[in-house]
Amino acid sequence: MKWIKLVVVVIASALISCAEKENPSFTQDQLVLIPQPKSVTLNSGSFKVDAQTQFVIANDSLEVITGILNDLFEKSAGFKLDVVMSGDENTIQLVKNATLAEEVYKLDVTSQKVILEANSKLGFVYGLETIRQLLPAAIESSSKVLNLKLYIPNVHIDDAPQYPYRGSHLDVSRHFFGKEYIKKHLDRMAFLKLNTFHFHLVDDQGWRIEIKKYPKLTEVGAFRVDQENKHWNARTHNDPDAEATYGGFYTQEDIKEIVAYASEKGIRVIPEIEMPAHVMSAIAAYPWLSCKDEPIAVPSGGVWPITDIYCAGKEATFEFLEDVLTEVMELFPDKYIHAGGDEATKTNWETCPHCQRRMKEEGLANTGELQSYFMKRMERFLSKHNKTLIGWDEILEGGLPEKATVMSWRGFEGGWEATAAGHDVIMTPVSHMYFDYYQGNPDNEPVAFNAFLPLEKVYEFRPAVDSMSVEQKKHVLGGQANLWAEYIATESHSEYMLFPRLFALSEVLWSPEKKLDWNGFSIRVRKMMQRFDVMGINYAKSAFAVQPESEIDLETGKITIALKSEFPDTQIRYALGDSELNADSEVYNNPISFDGTTSIKAAVFKDGKIMGAELNKYFDFHQAVAKPVTYKFDYNASYPSTGATALVDVLRGSKYFKDGRWQGWIGNPAVITIDFEEPKEVCEVTVGSLEEQGTGIYFPQHIKVEVSQDGENFEEVAQIERAFEPNPGAKIENFKMKFEARKNVQFVRVTVQPLTETPKGGGAWLFLDEILVK
Repeated sequence: MKWIKLVVVVIASALISCAEKENPSFTQDQLVLIPQPKSVTLNSGSFKVDAQTQFVIANDSLEVITGILNDLFEKSAGFKLDVVMSGDENTIQLVKNATLAEEVYKLDVTSQKVILEANSKLGFVYGLETIRQLLPAAIESSSKVLNLKLYIPNVHIDDAPQYPYRGSHLDVSRHFFGKEYIKKHLDRMAFLKLNTFHFHLVDDQGWRIEIKKYPKLTEVGAFRVDQENKHWNARTHNDPDAEATYGGFYTQEDIKEIVAYASEKGIRVIPEIEMPAHVMSAIAAYPWLSCKDEPIAVPSGGVWPITDIYCAGKEATFEFLEDVLTEVMELFPDKYIHAGGDEATKTNWETCPHCQRRMKEEGLANTGELQSYFMKRMERFLSKHNKTLIGWDEILEGGLPEKATVMSWRGFEGGWEATAAGHDVIMTPVSHMYFDYYQGNPDNEPVAFNAFLPLEKVYEFRPAVDSMSVEQKKHVLGGQANLWAEYIATESHSEYMLFPRLFALSEVLWSPEKKLDWNGFSIRVRKMMQRFDVMGINYAKSAFAVQPESEIDLETGKITIALKSEFPDTQIRYALGDSELNADSEVYNNPISFDGTTSIKAAVFKDGKIMGAELNKYFDFHQAVAKPVTYKFDYNASYPSTGATALVDVLRGSKYFKDGRWQGWIGNPAVITIDFEEPKEVCEVTVGSLEEQGTGIYFPQHIKVEVSQDGENFEEVAQIERAFEPNPGAKIENFKMKFEARKNVQFVRVTVQPLTETPKGGGAWLFLDEILVK
């Protein structure tokens, strides 16, 4: 009997072992879900998907969305699941549950079957995308994977979104992207449970949608002179008769295809038809739309201020826009139409007889009220057609249209004001939601708008403001990320700017606020990057970049460098001087100190490989380091850097002028005196300066160097005269002045004269960093 019992135990153990092998269990760390669901319970075991597994659907209309998984199975595993109307074991069942809200779903996975419950197509889509993320990353492969094992962890998930509006915006006007890329972007939005695609179809630099009644909008307005070899802000004014070859547009059939594709993914599409500004492409096609009736060209680059805008005094303008919107409304079934309303410089309205007559007839006090009249009139037209106008927060100025929804971009204030007035709001503040900003050190990143938005700051975004009342918060529909495309000419660059920041946004808008945790997200998004690789996404690794924090001890002249990355708990290795940085380099644990000229190289390592950009900084210990500095004219209070010794602390600034390392002057020269506190021999002075003409920062026009033994009597030893040169980007220049060596020098005075007048008129900012003396 003992022998029989032993055999039974052995057989049972073997069966259990096989079962465990056949349906392996998963750990909590292996659940890599973004956005994270409302609640997840992990159970032992898993469900195996194989060629015999079937989809069981509640009705025929759900068959199309099974393609979310079936298309992946076919490419990666070589089979598709049959779709049937009934079945039990080895099935993925889509079950209608009328008690659930529209975007809610429940998911139960056992070793026998998967049950996904929802009350709408949206709920089923979101549940299928969650199953997709529970499957191995290899499911995303575009070709068959040998011996692919497809297991879904046994889980119970209850899930629902935090906000009803979860948006992603693409600007296809500044640079045109074909419909296949738009579809790819929609796929990735669905993967993240984002539900609204804001399609920016019209701007100064291109009209991208076919309007049959006005064919010149695409014949003329969709193309511009090709100046793609130049920086966006260096592109010259175009002649209206010059050949225009760069551009493109979507036919109405293209639009229908995109909208239908989005609908299959549970995504609504909101078109943006700009007015009254950002419409030079329309005016180039039909000059009578402007106040001046003069031919203009579609611009190839930046335009500021935007003065060529629609004439608000002509009835023909409103007839045109109503015709355009009528065709647009037929193509886009969603209730929202975005009408822009931002950045209109109204100088032409001030002198236009048509606009002045309109103001008099309507009793309008100023052109701000005229813009309000313009937007209110368009809102009434859309409202008659059961559409809701969305406008950028400038539509608050002069009076908000009665039923409009506000997209608050200049901060949170516009959204606060609109909710207080009882209007719905979509939050998309520049501080957190402008994905055309740099996400890492500009010195190591592809060109972008010169502002800074790292991944962690996106994750800190919260659409509802604490100071809002309960009633106001009810009007906050959600948020949206905006990717403006002035500097983004390729699909690859577009992906780089979107990911992984779009993952952070998706979690903020979907997951319960109490579950939002940067440390947890940073772990999951790093694991998700393995899936990015299989998906072929050109994602940014900027959050891995090593960020140095430097301090100088003014008493000893010793520098201390602390190293960190945006992601917590990463392994950083570093090398000093000429040593090579590699997987065997010193692991960083504590701040590094040194008091002599050296360089430091550092990077985040994972599995022996560098992740993200490598830090490479040179610290030049010159004769003026940590010496007393006095100023004839104080630096501007907005740009103090670290104070009086910032120009002699060895620590250099980046191309980002707000990085806290630059001192700025406007209206005065910088006159800086350095006291060595003892006589020295001096033969060279270098002045570090930053230029970014787009923000009003210019290189010096003149630099003079003087030396003195007593601080009273100075001798001029060098000077540089520099003529203005156009420079569209951000640039750092070290102005070096060598001269015959002077002995017994205790004081050096450097006078830096700013550009006296900028090309646009007015004064120039002068930004300085280090003054190196040798």
